[in-house]
Amino acid sequence: MASELGTNQSVEKAATILSAFVDGRLLRVSDVAKHAGLGQSTASRLLATLESLEYVERDPVSSLYRLGPALITLAGTAVNQNPAHREARQPAQNLAASLGLGVNVAERRQESLFYLCNFEGRLAPRSFALMGQRNPLHATGLGKCLLLGLDPAQRRALMPRLHQYTPYTITTHDELDRVLDEAARRGYATETEELALGRACIATPILGHSGSVVAAISISGPLSTLDLTGREAELASTVIETADSISVGLGYLGPTHAPPSITGVRG
Repeated sequence: MASELGTNQSVEKAATILSAFVDGRLLRVSDVAKHAGLGQSTASRLLATLESLEYVERDPVSSLYRLGPALITLAGTAVNQNPAHREARQPAQNLAASLGLGVNVAERRQESLFYLCNFEGRLAPRSFALMGQRNPLHATGLGKCLLLGLDPAQRRALMPRLHQYTPYTITTHDELDRVLDEAARRGYATETEELALGRACIATPILGHSGSVVAAISISGPLSTLDLTGREAELASTVIETADSISVGLGYLGPTHAPPSITGVRG
């Protein structure tokens, strides 16, 4: 038992050390030790072990630590095992290329959306990948679509407080209920500067074989480039058509096979 407990603690410590790098910064041993709540000598030993396994590596110029290539291998394997990612990857990439806008696919992980893939168009470039990152559900088009799989009571239990990110963020559940009812009726959700100023998106759910919401796909970009005021109907039709093809690939048979609470999404 003591051996098992020691092994579990070591794994937890290693995982905590790796989590220190989530924000993308290069770190000193002291930075990692502070994040993990460990002594500097303990953190240094664990980092040395992780470095030998290529889970972390040191920058050749600064000697600061960053995540290593072994994690890229594991991340690639993990995401390729996800059915929604496998089915959505090519259609999402094609859509980004044809529109010149960003296209993102995400699923829900507890109270957050979790990006499975993202593609940049020529009109909406990014200098970083979103895959594996998380964002709030209530302040994003993707998240609103993922919330369509929950009833109001479940949403309140999942997210008791709605954090405000910009002056346009929805901060009450009554308002969120209204917006989600509208999204369910028309089959898509929008987001305009609710998470970040100057950005907008339009999103729709991806349904699994049972008709439940398993993921969502969005078209996103700078506010002026996306032009929801003039292009909402066009972009909604395009993203819904893409989501429908992905849903069919996941085994979705149509609205008659979906649970009553979801049929409005693809009615």
